[in-house]
Amino acid sequence: LRRHRATGFGLEEKKPYTDGVITGWGTVEGRTVFVYAHDFRIFGGALGEAHATKIHKIMDMAISAGAPLVSLNDGAGARIQEGVSALAGYGGIFQRNTRASGVIPQISVMLGPCAGGAAYSPALTDFVFMVRETSQMFITGPDVVKAVTGEEITQNGLGGADVHAETSGVAHFAYDDEETCIAEVRYLIGMLPSNNRENPPVVPSGDPAGRRGDVLLDLVPAEGNRPYDMHKVIEELVDDGDFLEVHERWARNIVCALARLDGQVVGIVANQPQALAGVLDIEASEKAARFVQMCDAFNIPIVTLLDVPGFLPGVDQEHGGIIR
Repeated sequence: LRRHRATGFGLEEKKPYTDGVITGWGTVEGRTVFVYAHDFRIFGGALGEAHATKIHKIMDMAISAGAPLVSLNDGAGARIQEGVSALAGYGGIFQRNTRASGVIPQISVMLGPCAGGAAYSPALTDFVFMVRETSQMFITGPDVVKAVTGEEITQNGLGGADVHAETSGVAHFAYDDEETCIAEVRYLIGMLPSNNRENPPVVPSGDPAGRRGDVLLDLVPAEGNRPYDMHKVIEELVDDGDFLEVHERWARNIVCALARLDGQVVGIVANQPQALAGVLDIEASEKAARFVQMCDAFNIPIVTLLDVPGFLPGVDQEHGGIIR
C-alpha cells in the first residue's frame, strides 16, 4: 500500500497505492520464491523512490531467506520527475543484484518495453526470459538512436526478443506468448537449488540409470568430418530425453543445457558439429563460460560432450579478443 511522497510536476495530486510495483512471495512446487512485478498502469512502471524501496526490501528478504528471486519487468526506466532519488533507487537494486549473484538464483522476465535503467538490472541476473512482439530491452530507444546516429529502427528491431536471443545473447530464452514463458520459468526454478548452499531438487525418473545407449552408435558417425546433431545425442543420454537448452539460438556451435541423469540435475556443455563444425569462437566461449559459472555457483555437476576441431582462426577473432 506504499505511496510516493514526491511533490512537483503534478505528482502530489496523484499518489496511487503500490507506487507501480507489486512485491511478495509464494511457492513454486512447494518451494518459496520471492517476486516483484512492475505495474505499467501506474506511471508507466517507472521507478521512483518509494517504488525502489519496495524492491530493495523484497530483494533483501530473498537474500536473507536464501530463496530464488523473480522479477517481472515492464517499466519505462527512472521516474525523472523524482530526479536523483529515482536514480539512487536503481543503484540500490544493482548493489543487491551483485550481492545476490551466485548466492540465490535471480530470474528476470521481460513482459514489456524496458529502457535505460530498467534494462540494467536484468543484465546482472542469472537468466533473462523474453516474449516475442511484447518485450524489448535497450539502453536508448529508437528515437534517441535516430537523433544521435541517424539510424531508423523499430523497437523490436533494436531490442526485441529475437534480437537478444539470436544476436546479442542478452536473453537466455525467448517465447511466443506470456503463458509459455511463465510456464518455462517455473520449469527452470524446479531445476535450480534455492541457494548456493543447497543442491538442486532430485526428481526420480522411470528412465533406468543403467540402460544401454546403443542408439549412440548410429548417431555419431565414424567419419570425423561428417556433421551430426548433438541434440539427438543429449536426448539419448538424459532422463526421458528431456532437457532445457540455455541460449538455444545464440552461438549455436555450442550447446548448453540443464537436464537430469538418474533424477539428478546436471549441466551439459557440448560442441555442436552441425554449426561451424562445433568450432569455438568468441561467442561460443563466452556462452559456455557463463553457463559453467552458473553451474559452479549452484552446485550443478557438468557433463561435457567434446567434438571440437579447435578455436576459430581469423583476424576478426583475434581482434575481438578471443585470447581472453
